[in-house]
Amino acid sequence: MPTDEDDAPLTADFGGVHWIYAFSDEAALARFAVARGQGGREWPYRRVLGARLLDVAVPAAGVPCGVALDVADEGEGVLFPPVAGVVPDAVAVVGDANGEEVR
Repeated sequence: MPTDEDDAPLTADFGGVHWIYAFSDEAALARFAVARGQGGREWPYRRVLGARLLDVAVPAAGVPCGVALDVADEGEGVLFPPVAGVVPDAVAVVGDANGEEVR
């Protein structure tokens, strides 16, 4: 998981969801850096179990939050959205029949 200068997870907001960037290995993080045009700089990161991201970091965000894994790998990246069965039920987003968030 890449971190910023304050050692906080690198994140992005998209579609009303806060996404924590995570990568399966250093090569995947390097592809992400190159895709952002920042392949020449050092990227600090922390090794974190995926389950810990979903069970601890997502609830700590305080807003609808998911995990974006290997997002620079076209067709290979995976999104773990903030829904029941993926994140703890207490922080899962629940939608109505129209897709509107109700929690």
